[in-house]
Amino acid sequence: MNRFHYGFIAIFLLFLFSCSPDKKEAAPDKPNIIYILADDLGYGDVSAYNPQSKIKTPNIDQLASEGMRFTDAHSPSSVCTPTRYGILTGRYCWRTKLPQGVLRGYGKALIEKDRETIASLLKENGYTTGVIGKWHLGVDWVVKEEFKDSLQNGKADWNEFGMMTQMDENWVDFSQKPTDGPLNHGFDYSYILPASLDMQPYCYLENDVLTELPTEHTPGNELNSASYATGAFWRPGKITKSFDFYDVLPNFIRQAKTFVESHAKDKKPFFLYLPLAAPHSPWVPTENYNGKSGAGEYGDFVQMVDDQVGSFLKTIDQSGISDNTIVVFTSDNGPFWKPDFIERFNHRAAANYRGMKADIHEGGHRIPFMVRWPGKIQPGSQSNFTTTLTNLMATTADVLGVKLKVNSGEDSQSILPILMNDKSKITEAMPVVHHSSKGFFAIRKGDWKLMERQGSGGFSEPVIIEPKEDEPIGQLYNLKDDPSETNNLYADKTEIVMELISELDKIRNR
Repeated sequence: MNRFHYGFIAIFLLFLFSCSPDKKEAAPDKPNIIYILADDLGYGDVSAYNPQSKIKTPNIDQLASEGMRFTDAHSPSSVCTPTRYGILTGRYCWRTKLPQGVLRGYGKALIEKDRETIASLLKENGYTTGVIGKWHLGVDWVVKEEFKDSLQNGKADWNEFGMMTQMDENWVDFSQKPTDGPLNHGFDYSYILPASLDMQPYCYLENDVLTELPTEHTPGNELNSASYATGAFWRPGKITKSFDFYDVLPNFIRQAKTFVESHAKDKKPFFLYLPLAAPHSPWVPTENYNGKSGAGEYGDFVQMVDDQVGSFLKTIDQSGISDNTIVVFTSDNGPFWKPDFIERFNHRAAANYRGMKADIHEGGHRIPFMVRWPGKIQPGSQSNFTTTLTNLMATTADVLGVKLKVNSGEDSQSILPILMNDKSKITEAMPVVHHSSKGFFAIRKGDWKLMERQGSGGFSEPVIIEPKEDEPIGQLYNLKDDPSETNNLYADKTEIVMELISELDKIRNR
């Protein structure tokens, strides 16, 4: 055989091997992941969950019809900051330096510097990562030299609503870039509001740098006790000259659209965490939504949220990435919807569940949760699997086919088998721990839910009940038979009580 024949064979074999399927290259493209987190949206606000809702949510309903809707999904906490920590880390927030309550706008960074987050996990696996929206996990503002001793000597204080204050607004040097923000925790890009829309400072940070200095001051709005945390309510404090409360929701959606459009054609997949600041107070629907719902300003604001989410979903579809994009839509806790609002509007923002935001009862933490992944998740499917928002970490690792690091996502369970309806891999739901604004613990296992103490532990009255000598010290409900938590079986089912207390202690001491 001459050199020509040898050369021809070599070229042919090279061509053959280059065309043969390579497992790594032949694997399906990694999906983009978009996580939309509403703020204080109730289970009963979404008409896909509550046909009697006085609020119209056609876009969120459409998303539910295109994927899987969960009926037994929960936030790990019934207030903002702890839930956001749990989403990003797969870990319960009560394991941190914030045992209860929420941070204020000048709260120090809560996520530990060496803690793996969903963003750092995805970044290590080839993703571009971004966060646009309400951060509320603390920012390490630079403190003026003359106040550094005050910061070091100061102690954190909690008010009656469970909000933690760590520094004074006058201590902050806004001319300098904060030393800890989203970019320190796995995000390539960030555009954030530091905390809730009713907490100063009222400003935006892009890539951890203020877009405008908060040189102005707002006296606050609707600050009488009757309207606390309702209506167009915000607290006094520092604000930028151009800040517009009514434009925050549209602004975040505009920024999110830009992010999607700029990365839609990239070879790298992307992750976008989109924590909205609505419909949390201030309830600031733009004028064209006034009176559109049957649930007052709050309902009008929820309808604005629905329209804005629908507009964003349309951008995803128009960008041509829908088929390879996982979209999650959920809420960080239950609604702030007082009993007198139920009577006034005949609208149950928490559906038939007891309590509201901040409470240990179901209304505080049972939330809408839906996932769309075309070609993977059956459209119009529904699951009653008990899940919690800390499960994002393990589920994402499962999607990528990677293992989480040691001591990462300790409180996370993959729900990918549920989403894919892979019956051979579905396991029993891990017990879920609930936590109220005042630090009340509850555990859910199967049909049973145990609360260690009496009272709501949040906003609903009575908040704390000190039981008499012959009364049960806690609460036990069978949610299958009693979803509204009306029949306390704590004194009657002592074996179940002891089993759940033991399980809860085991998780807390893990």
